[in-house]
Amino acid sequence: MKRVLKISVPAERHASARWLALVPLLAGLAAGLAHSVSAAANPKDAAAEWVSLFDGRSMDHWQDPSKLDPPGDAWTLADGCLKAVPHPRITEDLVSQETYTNFELEFEWRVADGGNSGLKYRIQALPILTSENHVAGKFENQVQAALVDQAFSRSLIKPGMRAQIYVVGFEYQTIAGNNPDAQRGPLYQSGALYGMIAPVHNAMRPVAEFNQSRLVVRGNHIEHWLNGEKVVDGDLDADPVKQLTAHRWGESSEVYKLLASQPSKACHISLQNHGDSAWFRALRIRRLP
Repeated sequence: MKRVLKISVPAERHASARWLALVPLLAGLAAGLAHSVSAAANPKDAAAEWVSLFDGRSMDHWQDPSKLDPPGDAWTLADGCLKAVPHPRITEDLVSQETYTNFELEFEWRVADGGNSGLKYRIQALPILTSENHVAGKFENQVQAALVDQAFSRSLIKPGMRAQIYVVGFEYQTIAGNNPDAQRGPLYQSGALYGMIAPVHNAMRPVAEFNQSRLVVRGNHIEHWLNGEKVVDGDLDADPVKQLTAHRWGESSEVYKLLASQPSKACHISLQNHGDSAWFRALRIRRLP
């Protein structure tokens, strides 16, 4: 009598179907693992981890003006914030220790009632303006003269002398709505690429409250976010940006040449002291590929 081996074909087919259904999932997991391994092996291909730029207690990550020579008085620590001191003897921004090319930056800020401040990036130069290199005429003429004279050494500031260190760069505007500059129009209001690209609408909170901002820089493309809303999406080398820069500074000016060509791409960022009280906190940054 022959033995007959019974095979349950339907059951086998059912198991095969289950395995086939798992193939796309397994492939996806494998691809994700490969991407993670690749990103770990090639960190330039992926965004870096977030780095805090303020611990609430110190000026680590920043060039503390009080420790420079001669020492400055434009910044202090107050209320768990980096605070711009109003009307300092040396008006200067708080400049980062490191430089950044492509990056994403988040920060919280508020300004005094009627106050003005900002965050500058893609910084090209920091000319020093003093009573000794002062020239007649408008402010733009003074900056031009300092750039032509290569007035970059802090030693130009003599003991007891008042001075300003101007930052030639692009500015994320942070300003109270009742400030005279803001009342000139949207190009000068909070969230704007100052004087170049206006925010699509006013997303600023009441002046006593902290605002949340986000800045994204990839090459010449930028995004300004304010309180969860994207208010600027544009390019630093766009023709309208260059035209507005030329309108303010003049096409033959050194400022226009620097901002139009941006010879430096790995640059410091800075928190602006515009002569008014301003508070910054919760700053963090990550480098982008």
